[in-house]
Amino acid sequence: MKTCRPAACMTFVLLNTVALIADDGQPQAIDIGSRRELFVDDFLFDKVMGSTTHKLHHPQAREIVMTHDAAWEGNGSNYHTILQDGDLYRLYYRGAQFDLEDGKLRQGHPQVTCYAESRDGIHWEKPHLGLFDWEGSRENNIILTTSPSTHNFAPFKDTRPDVPPDQQYKALASAAGKKGLAAYVSADGIRWRLMVDEPVITEGAFDSQNLAFWDAQRGEYRAYYRDFRKGYRDIRTAVSKDFVTWEGGDWLNYGDAPRAHLYTNQVQPYPRAPHLLIGLPTRYVDRGWTGSMKELPELEHRELRASVNPRYGTALTDLVLMSSRDGQTFHRWNDAFLRPGPERSGTWNYGHLYTACGLVRTAPTIEGQPDELSLYGTEGGWTNARLRRYSLRIDGFASINADGDGGELRTRPVVFSGNQLVLNLATSAVGFIKVVLQDVDYNEIDGFGINDAAPIFGDAIEREATWQGNPDLSKLEGRPVRIRFVLKEADLFSFQFKTAGN
Repeated sequence: MKTCRPAACMTFVLLNTVALIADDGQPQAIDIGSRRELFVDDFLFDKVMGSTTHKLHHPQAREIVMTHDAAWEGNGSNYHTILQDGDLYRLYYRGAQFDLEDGKLRQGHPQVTCYAESRDGIHWEKPHLGLFDWEGSRENNIILTTSPSTHNFAPFKDTRPDVPPDQQYKALASAAGKKGLAAYVSADGIRWRLMVDEPVITEGAFDSQNLAFWDAQRGEYRAYYRDFRKGYRDIRTAVSKDFVTWEGGDWLNYGDAPRAHLYTNQVQPYPRAPHLLIGLPTRYVDRGWTGSMKELPELEHRELRASVNPRYGTALTDLVLMSSRDGQTFHRWNDAFLRPGPERSGTWNYGHLYTACGLVRTAPTIEGQPDELSLYGTEGGWTNARLRRYSLRIDGFASINADGDGGELRTRPVVFSGNQLVLNLATSAVGFIKVVLQDVDYNEIDGFGINDAAPIFGDAIEREATWQGNPDLSKLEGRPVRIRFVLKEADLFSFQFKTAGN
């Protein structure tokens, strides 16, 4: 099957025309059950026609949510992890100070791991935990001082059903005194201990934020970590049943996406569709000393950094989007998901937009709108480290889009569970989406054809599809069907078959 790696907006004529074939010669139907399907990839595409494009969307910059101004935090605060733990948001990050003196990079103080918390994901507090001494005082938010684990400590809430109470939180971090990643556990997410003495993953470079999580869909822990492949910064993945013994260490596969340096990977299951893993890797490029480089912010400090190492002054970073259905093969968009944006102090430098691991749901920026996704990116590194929030529509990574000329998407055959279909969509005042259901041979199913489908318009996270005013799909449940989405001036972000009332 042809694999498409779209740029931000690319028009398709025809793709994925040959679905998998079953023993009876018919196209193999994909059992999607009642799971939510997002258009972050082209997995369900069969035919895309008219003006329809596969369109990448972009987060919007919001407020600075944290300035790292405590003495133990410093200008090198980075590698943030955010967990939405019930009604509490937890934030973990590195505190570090990097000083540039006499052509050398020096560490101003020992690195530490810090903790903050919030009730809304926007307003954060740094609690005085009293766990570790800093210059004679325990009034600080430090939770770990063991070097080098403090460089890239990356925790997660373990959702495995039978996890022991004293291991509800786990983390990977650089192992002290040995090459590899150490496994940490905690009962409360604040007080941590080593799970075992020896590193649990030993093959890799690890000089980045290396993470893990419990993958409930596959019944295993998954880890994603940094290594170098043929001169490029890249990502490997391993799996484990117990968080101690790991297998694999396989390189990620990006299909025909061009090679790129990838720093932090931030791969996580998407909460509303956990069969999909969403990655937000930082993309790195060294642009060299050109005229444009000298026009970027803070030239004097850029030149100071370059005096220590040229790439400290001329390397730039942004954010890309990728997704996976198996944990190893990723659909990676070629265009930036998040650009450095308007030039201002602390931006357009090496380390800008290192995004926190974790997407969380927050209240809407505009009152009355639906909740939104929030992600958090660094800026001001080297001088004044801070964390900015960015917002995105729920499921709003990418869409099927059509302009005023109209277009359509026809899916590969699917089998669903439920009796109704809901869409996450946005249209213009004159736009619409119609949903037509077909058999595997593209024939309209009686009662669900183009003349039966009600035009759906508006801007909603969940809008019900109907046919002659009736939303009931009970008689088609469990039967292979193709979905034909007909669009005009519209974006379709996701869809889900579900049972009414659930």
